[in-house]
Amino acid sequence: MIERDKEGYLRNLNDWSEEIADEIALSDGIKLTPAHWEIVALLRKFHRRYQMSPATRALISFVKKELGSDKGKSTYLMRLFGGSAAKTAAKIAGLPKPDNCL
Repeated sequence: MIERDKEGYLRNLNDWSEEIADEIALSDGIKLTPAHWEIVALLRKFHRRYQMSPATRALISFVKKELGSDKGKSTYLMRLFGGSAAKTAAKIAGLPKPDNCL
């Protein structure tokens, strides 16, 4: 059984898989599409590079740099992941909760 904390984040980052991501997303009412997976992959890339989960502003900047200004907007990310896009996307990506997210 995969251990998660009270907010649904994985306790062990190595437990992550695409199947687990699907389960986490569905528990948050999200059906993952290719657009979601594109952001999840970027989050995991960001984490590998910086050893942290990006807060909203850093996530938007990284998405903008990697995918262009059409996708590097808070409205785009909120449409995919809801109002707390950085938190929700990090959870689905199997990463820790971003430090400055309540």
